[in-house]
Amino acid sequence: MQAIRMNEPGGPEVLVLETVADPEPGPGEVVVALKAAALNRRDVFVRKGVAKVPLPLTPGSDGAGIVHKVGAGVSGVAVGDEVIILPSLAWGPDQRAPGPGFRILGGPDQGTYAEQIVIPAENVYPKPSRLSWHEAAALPLAGLTAWRSLMTRARVVPGETVLIIGIGGGVATFALNLAKAAGCRVVVTSSSDDKRAAAKELGADVGVHYAEAGDEWPAAVKEANGGGVDVVIDSVGSTWGGSIDACAPGGRVVVFGGTGGAKVDLQVRPVTLGQVALLGTTMGSPAEFRQLLAAVQNQSWTPVIDSVRPLGDAAAAHEREENGLHFGKLVLDCQ
Repeated sequence: MQAIRMNEPGGPEVLVLETVADPEPGPGEVVVALKAAALNRRDVFVRKGVAKVPLPLTPGSDGAGIVHKVGAGVSGVAVGDEVIILPSLAWGPDQRAPGPGFRILGGPDQGTYAEQIVIPAENVYPKPSRLSWHEAAALPLAGLTAWRSLMTRARVVPGETVLIIGIGGGVATFALNLAKAAGCRVVVTSSSDDKRAAAKELGADVGVHYAEAGDEWPAAVKEANGGGVDVVIDSVGSTWGGSIDACAPGGRVVVFGGTGGAKVDLQVRPVTLGQVALLGTTMGSPAEFRQLLAAVQNQSWTPVIDSVRPLGDAAAAHEREENGLHFGKLVLDCQ
């Protein structure tokens, strides 16, 4: 089969299409013939060596396809099933947080930038029938992260206002769709006029140009919104202080990334006097994945696809992801 292989960390050019052995399922495993895979920001960190993983590696956490082979002891999954892949393995048994053996496809485990992948049978779920292969492949990691952030951690309710920092990426566009489906008002920030306009086409109520506002962007959010927000979805890290300042009393700030830096300096009084909750999260559990898939099947929105490329063009997709030029998910055709 063909697969994208990374033999050393570096720029997009280290992603090379190679011929590798077809995978065989062991007990409890299945082989999925992938129709499509999708990129995440995590893939860039893995490629650059920021996230240390064993090499050589096939990157990629997201995928959807057709069950091709079934290993011994597998029940409930059959050859020919159309499936979507849960990217996380060894989630905690109580479903509240990752377990000690938690890991993600695409580092350290072999990932989805390939024609086939072997994975535990428990990691495949029926593909939502109303989604295309590209849309289904785009959903898992970013969609699950957005679902857990909004539904499990923030516990949003209809009528609340959700602020999404830096609209454009996969989690941000999923969060926008999910928040609107939950009956929330949505405020987004971006320095791109095009991205703010695209977000409004998806249903965003307010778009704020954070670069023009500079350090006063929380005040700009409050002015544009007519007051503080109830929930902030923040994947940047360095913006935590501003996210707290943008909240209404009793607001919740959900954080799950550090694209803007790994260290944050915070003032105590805005948190305590504002009764603001800072909620950490990552990915999501199998139970939450089932909840997400049920919601997708019953709601009308679809994953936002920025562009689709052949598997062999993974390097070009990485370049677009790394430069932040995309709006929505970047997808690879695997067949």
